[in-house]
Amino acid sequence: MALPTFNMRQLLEAGVHFGHQAHRWNPKMASFIFGARNNVHIIDLTQTTPMLHQALVKISDTVAGGGRVLFVATKRAASDSIAESAKRSAQYFINHRWPGGTLTNWKTISQSIRRLRQYDDILADPQGRTKKEILNLSRERDKLNLALGGIKDMG
Repeated sequence: MALPTFNMRQLLEAGVHFGHQAHRWNPKMASFIFGARNNVHIIDLTQTTPMLHQALVKISDTVAGGGRVLFVATKRAASDSIAESAKRSAQYFINHRWPGGTLTNWKTISQSIRRLRQYDDILADPQGRTKKEILNLSRERDKLNLALGGIKDMG
């Protein structure tokens, strides 16, 4: 599959150059910041363009080799499109709040994923349960699905 092509003008039109507020910065990022405007950092797209291409090549090689990629977009503006893209490419995603311990405490996260799967199984056949039990289970499942739905097939 061919990698998508892009140029600096397309990145500029997409608003990729807008960074965070100027007072929320890490000094190690100074070499990647072009300047500040209206108290928002402007990212240097001359450095971003080749690095983005390198990232695309690396991701393409990983997926071609049978590897999996985790898409992360916790901002509301990008969350739906990231989830859709990840589902379309059969990859993992997190598009809500980052669950603490996802990388460092996988044992606890996998227990929550197991609980989410149990809720899915129970709600698939709700025979013998009251409306209140079903409602509580579906609320709990929805809450877990929001946080872990994109990684529930991970483990």
